[in-house]
Amino acid sequence: MPIQNKTMLITYSDSLGNNLKDLYENLEKHFGDAVGGVHLLPFFPSTGDRGFAPVDYDQVDPAFGDWEDVKRLGDKYYLMFDFMINHISRQSKYYKDYQEKHDQSAYKDLFLNWDKFWPENRPTQADVDLIYKRKDRAPKQAITFADGTTEHLWNTFGEEQIDLDVTKEVTMDFIRKTIEHLASNGCDLIRLDAFAYAVKKLDTNDFFVEPDIWDLLDKVRDMAAGYGAELLPEIHEHYSIQFKIADHDYYVYDFALPMVTLYSLYSSKVDRLAKWLKMSPMKQFTTLDTHDGIGVVDVKDILTDEEIDYASNELYKVGANVKRKYSTAEYNNLDIYQINSTYYSALGDDDRKYFLARLIQAFAPGIPQVYYVGFLAGKNDLELLENTKEGRNINRHYYSNEEIAQEVERPVVQSLLKLFSFRNNSQAFDLEGSIEVETPDDHTIVITRQNKDQTVTAVARIDLAEGTYQVTENGQEMVF
Repeated sequence: MPIQNKTMLITYSDSLGNNLKDLYENLEKHFGDAVGGVHLLPFFPSTGDRGFAPVDYDQVDPAFGDWEDVKRLGDKYYLMFDFMINHISRQSKYYKDYQEKHDQSAYKDLFLNWDKFWPENRPTQADVDLIYKRKDRAPKQAITFADGTTEHLWNTFGEEQIDLDVTKEVTMDFIRKTIEHLASNGCDLIRLDAFAYAVKKLDTNDFFVEPDIWDLLDKVRDMAAGYGAELLPEIHEHYSIQFKIADHDYYVYDFALPMVTLYSLYSSKVDRLAKWLKMSPMKQFTTLDTHDGIGVVDVKDILTDEEIDYASNELYKVGANVKRKYSTAEYNNLDIYQINSTYYSALGDDDRKYFLARLIQAFAPGIPQVYYVGFLAGKNDLELLENTKEGRNINRHYYSNEEIAQEVERPVVQSLLKLFSFRNNSQAFDLEGSIEVETPDDHTIVITRQNKDQTVTAVARIDLAEGTYQVTENGQEMVF
């Protein structure tokens, strides 16, 4: 089905119940029309990074169900799937074929060869330093072939995630076939994971390399459009890059809103929030939380460096069970620019402040995405964190069917469900409509949303100092 201007749930296949069947039934039973779309985090067989090292895209991991379960979700909700355009698992049939047959493999050009990328006597240390990378060393990994020889392949992320060479025909053919397959199985929106890393070019930092990145995006968009799907490029970086993508008429992510909202709630000041809401494009998906940490790099120059430090320090001070070490190498943190915590616990498990945060999100430009832990106002899962020593697992609780039934009865969760049901059903949030943002004083923000025809107007007046709000639609007060 086409993308709808309705709240999208972000979830793993085994986190709201044990599998896709449980997920469908829990959505039906407990979430009503608060959810209109589902971002189904990678559900393919994978060898690492909680699904983000896919072996292939042909099948659903049997532990979660099958394609019929996915299509059943797609009959009721618009769906987003992940496509890792930058990499694939080293346990994939493509990698293994290359490892066995070396230069005789049909897939030898699928992977980006580190050794062949560089001219003679390079890379120098300066070359390696220039690369925008996720590791403190050169992003390469050795591959030893069956014939006994060894070469190196680009390896930007985890050990299982081997980079693809998007300049080669075999790779574009793989991308095309994968997109066709995903679209034919209910995918309406393809999230291009880590796409900014996909283009590597000599004498650049190998991150969002222009103009080459636009050529790649446009090719992939044309492929997707041919099968009735749209793209959502995923990137964590300076907001100006998101704006560039929006100017090319793609959906973008608002990854700045989480820290801007935290700063506003911690300080009770609305100036930065108001400025950001006025700047933001309407064709976007908003977030407060995702399967990763809370992004810090995304708010550079929206908040000052001092304000970013203040918000980060306050998060550790007022957040419930949030410690700095959970976002370090000790807990396998991949990204030093993210803080690991649930959004609810980042606000000290405070129901009122948390609801205000979601109210801001609901009235912000774009379509809200709400992570499954966030929908249930979930606290930091210290047990899972310590058992796995994986920092991001603090925000990846596995909810049983029984737990979900209990959690949805909490007043704060009931309020969230009412809020997003209102947001989904009100015409005021028309993406072709208008938004006005006023700040009567330093602590109060008034956000007015109106549809294109100017027949429906919704107003949220939020006082961050008092922790109070008032919402009206065409003058009638709404109670959540």
